[in-house]
Amino acid sequence: MRIGMFADMYKPHLSGVTNYISLYKKRFEELGHEVWIFTFGHTEYTDDEPRVIRSPAIPWGDTGWQMGLVLSSEAKRIVPTLDVAHVHHPFVSGRVALEYCRPTGIPIVFTNHTRYDLYSDTYAWFMPKTMRYTYIRRYLKEFASDIDLVLAPSPGIKQWLAEFGVTDESVLLSNCVDTEPFRNPAAPHSREEYGFPSDSVVFCYLGRVSAEKNMELLTRSFIHAADEVSNACLLVLGEGAALSETKKSVKEAGLSDRVHFAGITPYSEVPDYLAAADVFVTASVSEVHPLVVMEAFAAGLPAIGVRSPGVGDIVEDGVTGFLTPEDAGAFAARMVEIATDRGLRERLASAASTTAGRYDVRIMAEELVGHYQRLIAERFGRADAM
Repeated sequence: MRIGMFADMYKPHLSGVTNYISLYKKRFEELGHEVWIFTFGHTEYTDDEPRVIRSPAIPWGDTGWQMGLVLSSEAKRIVPTLDVAHVHHPFVSGRVALEYCRPTGIPIVFTNHTRYDLYSDTYAWFMPKTMRYTYIRRYLKEFASDIDLVLAPSPGIKQWLAEFGVTDESVLLSNCVDTEPFRNPAAPHSREEYGFPSDSVVFCYLGRVSAEKNMELLTRSFIHAADEVSNACLLVLGEGAALSETKKSVKEAGLSDRVHFAGITPYSEVPDYLAAADVFVTASVSEVHPLVVMEAFAAGLPAIGVRSPGVGDIVEDGVTGFLTPEDAGAFAARMVEIATDRGLRERLASAASTTAGRYDVRIMAEELVGHYQRLIAERFGRADAM
């Protein structure tokens, strides 16, 4: 089967969507399929994998998003030869997929990775909210009606797609991780490498350090918790627009020696960093089905998050971690509880590790291939896309 993955941005941009595409590409190729990635920008980047086709684009500030200009001649030549197209961003690459796949009848699949309404609150705040939401709703609804299958990575997002007026016909397909490297990291780091005491309890955050990830709430929560738990430390993996403010808050609280900012971490090294932690934390309420939480589970870390679609679909409160209101005091209280009860941490960690197995890429790839094959058979009457 010839599979086309369409994304507005790909490597070297680091994100959950990038990791999602990369994981599926690798697994599909192991199964004997041919996978092409059609993306925009970073045309000077040297890819370490085959069949990545880049077209020119203009970066949208420091968001990582690429505004595609035109599809390259190489992409125009290859796209019509695909068996199925899988879209991961609807606004640029999604339109490209419609323009070049529809005329030849190539089935189009779309995974809704993002709460676009919430992201617009951060990146398009200067426009009236009603105008933004109306446009996003109308666009996504029309886009969903023009393609063959909408995939929702979590029950919460499936519900949001229906309530937001996009579609009530989305199909649930969970995100996935390759659990093996997280269970057995190649070069595990120690907490002492970051200046943390050997008996410290290390909380870890992985992702963009930005407003849409609710970093201000997470920072305040840790400051409150650290005031009660003298051996609580925080490892932050990532960068973003809120990094300077986060560092400032930590410094003003007198906690610089208990927080380590590791910066952007190559994905291959994430398991090594997580090995130095005890608990994963995120205050984000804009997630769809966060890979970072699945990865933390695979590494044996329970998670604390804000009760919301996405995080709330993975973390089982009191079983694999804790879910709290969007309140720094409540979040801090759970941090204190888990930091001061080793038996609790171990029980939650064991359940989290078991849960991670449900999301292994080897399982989810088989399910996704099944969707592709069904669409191809319906469109072309073919049973040879195996």
